[in-house]
Amino acid sequence: MCGRYFLQRPNAETAQYFEVTAGVPNWPPSFNIAPTQSAPVVRRNPETGARHLDVLQWGLVPSWAKDAKGGARLINARADGVATKPSFREAFRRRRCLVPMDGFFEWHAGEGRKQPYAVALRNGSPMAAAGLWEGWKAEDGSWLRTYSVVTTDSAGRQALLHHRMPVLLERPDWPLWLSEEEGDAEALLRPLDDGKLRFWPVDPRVGRVGENDAALLEPWADAPPVAGLMDDRP
Repeated sequence: MCGRYFLQRPNAETAQYFEVTAGVPNWPPSFNIAPTQSAPVVRRNPETGARHLDVLQWGLVPSWAKDAKGGARLINARADGVATKPSFREAFRRRRCLVPMDGFFEWHAGEGRKQPYAVALRNGSPMAAAGLWEGWKAEDGSWLRTYSVVTTDSAGRQALLHHRMPVLLERPDWPLWLSEEEGDAEALLRPLDDGKLRFWPVDPRVGRVGENDAALLEPWADAPPVAGLMDDRP
C-alpha cells in the first residue's frame, strides 16, 4: 500500500527530470503528503503529446460517482484489478499518469508501536510511481481532478514492511505508461528490483497529517531493528 509519501525537491527540478514541456505549477514541496491532499502528477496531453506537471487531489473519484466523498477510499489501485474494476478500468485505458515521489513511508508492525520507515531510490533520483487520474464534474459545473497510485505485491525487503508497494516505473517504461507508444501497459505493473531501494526508520510523528517538515526524513535513532531489513540511514 502507499498511504503517505514525500516530494520535497523544487517543482522546476521535478519538471525537468520528467521532461515536462508545459508550465510548472505553484505547489509547495511537502515532506508528508496524505490522502485527499493535492500534489503534482505528470500527464500527457493527447492532442499535443506534451507532458504536463499538474496538481491533482490524491484519491480517485470516478467520473460516474454521485459525489466526491469516495475519493479518500481510492488512494491506491491494485495492479491486478486496474483493467477490470469499474472504478479504474476507464482511467487505466485512457488516463494513466506518473506520480513523482522522492520517497514513500511504510509502517513496520513489530512489537508495541508501529515504526515508520522511509523508502527511496539508492541513487537519489525521484521515483515515478504508476498512477491513474480521473475528472469528476460537480453539479455546479466545476471539475475535480483526482489520482490514485497503482500498487503491486511487495518483493525483497519491502515485504518486511508491508505486502503491497507502489509500482515504480523506470525511465524506459514511461512512454508506454503515458500512452506515448503502443504496448502492454499491464506488463509494467511489477515490483521494482529491491537492490535499487534504500530504507531507514523515521520519526513516528510522520503518522500525524499535520506534521510536515524536513526533520521527518532524518533517521530515527530509537527505532528497534527489523530482522532482515538493512538500515540504510542517509
